[in-house]
Amino acid sequence: MNKVGFFRSIQLKFIIIYILLLLLAVQVIGSFFSIRLEDDLMGSFKTSINERVELLSYNLEQAFERERNEEDGDIPLQQEVQQIVEDISTDNAATTVQVIDNQRRVLGTNRINEMDEIGKKSTQPLVQQALFFDSQQKNEFEDNGESVYVQVEPIFDSEGLAVGVIYFQSSLEGVYDQVEGINRLFFQGSVLAITISAILGVLVARTITKPIKEMKEQAQIMANGDFTQTLNIYGKDEIGQLAETFNDLNSRLKHSYATIEEERRKLSSVLSNMSDGVIATDNSGAITLMNEAAGRLIGNNPEEVIGDFLLDILQLEGKIIDITDLQDSGSMIIDFSDDDSPFLIRANFSTVLDDEEEITGFITVISDVTEQEKVEQERRDFVSNVSHELRTPLTTMKSYLEALTDGAWEDKDIAPKFLSVAQGETDRMIRMVNDLLQLSKMDSDELPMHKERAEFAGFFHHVIDRFEMNSPEKIKLVREIPDVQSYVWMDKDKMTQILDNIISNAIKYSPEGGLIRLKLEVKRHYLLVSIKDQGMGIAYDKLEKVFERFYRADKARARKFGGTGLGLAITKELVEAHHGTIWAKSKEGEGTTILFTLPLMNKKRRGVR
Repeated sequence: MNKVGFFRSIQLKFIIIYILLLLLAVQVIGSFFSIRLEDDLMGSFKTSINERVELLSYNLEQAFERERNEEDGDIPLQQEVQQIVEDISTDNAATTVQVIDNQRRVLGTNRINEMDEIGKKSTQPLVQQALFFDSQQKNEFEDNGESVYVQVEPIFDSEGLAVGVIYFQSSLEGVYDQVEGINRLFFQGSVLAITISAILGVLVARTITKPIKEMKEQAQIMANGDFTQTLNIYGKDEIGQLAETFNDLNSRLKHSYATIEEERRKLSSVLSNMSDGVIATDNSGAITLMNEAAGRLIGNNPEEVIGDFLLDILQLEGKIIDITDLQDSGSMIIDFSDDDSPFLIRANFSTVLDDEEEITGFITVISDVTEQEKVEQERRDFVSNVSHELRTPLTTMKSYLEALTDGAWEDKDIAPKFLSVAQGETDRMIRMVNDLLQLSKMDSDELPMHKERAEFAGFFHHVIDRFEMNSPEKIKLVREIPDVQSYVWMDKDKMTQILDNIISNAIKYSPEGGLIRLKLEVKRHYLLVSIKDQGMGIAYDKLEKVFERFYRADKARARKFGGTGLGLAITKELVEAHHGTIWAKSKEGEGTTILFTLPLMNKKRRGVR
């Protein structure tokens, strides 16, 4: 977050508001004070003039009413008026006082430079109005750029007639200068008060903004996930209470964040270690989260598919048009197979709802079910094959038994043949059931193994000798067994079954005059046994199937010899139970070789008796 400059800070705003309020208060007070001061000074000024005018008016009225006899030495009116006027003191040198009779002649003046006006008529309009209306006249006006106040006061005789007027003119500049001087002092005091108040405002604003600034810095620290620091509390006012609340919020957020972080780590650990893939999307189907297992299953980097559409990633754009249809599909199998190998994924869909039961997203759990589907298919095939294999002898037995029931039992030539066939089919079903039981026990690890230390070359010779005594004359068994002792840890009965199954198959599928090669090779850590016939061979793409249950390369010939189709499947299970490996090699028309390995016993173990 960018640092807030001083000119954009709340501290400056507090200071400006504080100063503006102070200026407004000073302005209001100053305006009120200036107006009242001017009114008071002007009132005092006019009161002073009125007092002088009243005193002058009283003296002049006495002068105008006095009877005069110049022969007796009485002072003339004009001289007495001039003397009265000169006796009137004025504070302002610019004050002009004139006494004018009712004929508008100037009888006296206080201005030495205006003595020549005595005896002349006055042309002042206010003088004429005062004589005409017998009333006092006042006026303020500008005279040569100077404000003056003029007051004309009528002089009445004893009968109430105006015998003259007093013309009083005084400059107002002194009053205005006094007002201006006082206002200047008030302004200087206001500036000083505002300056001091601004300084105090800065200090007061800092006391308010400092906790707020600390809260801002604490909020930034909390935004970065650090809840270890707390705020200082400077008082018990609202800001102090806010700081206490902020510290309490910090403590609660710390606890909540720790809980959320712990749950997030748990969820992350669960998602990371899950064998199943998990994909989370928003309500539009855009991917918001994918774990590593899901990335491996669909072959995409989890970080690169964030924001991609779920239906595109799962290749469902052709099956599901609207993402909201996922909540109805529940679960489905998605085929990711290619030409080389099958690959099936099961996807389970669920919705994420908010408090108002509105869909906010989808959770998809995917898992590899290729092996499960393969096992399920093998189970179905197995059931089908078992049913087919049992149906054939049962059908044969039913047919022959029905024939015997219908009277064939009386025929001494046919009845024994029918009974022989029924007995053969019964023996075949018994062998099949026994083989199935043996496979079932091996699948559930219930088949007992009685292993012991045995020398394999001699054991191999013994098995071959038994087959040579009972094999057809036109089938030749060729041995390639080195004259060396090789010890293995094995169950002789199970190993006999292994060799019997392989050699029996070789004899069955060998043509007349065929050659069966039985070979033993002693390797460093294991024995390699191979049994090769000269039969019709097996196609390359079917080699791996010969060890599957009920698989026959030549079904007609196998049934002819009473095979159950389980021999090599049992052989494979028994070889693997001896910790060996079995496989087949073949070319069509060139015969088949069955090979398997057995681990040799080490020298230390051989010496144990």
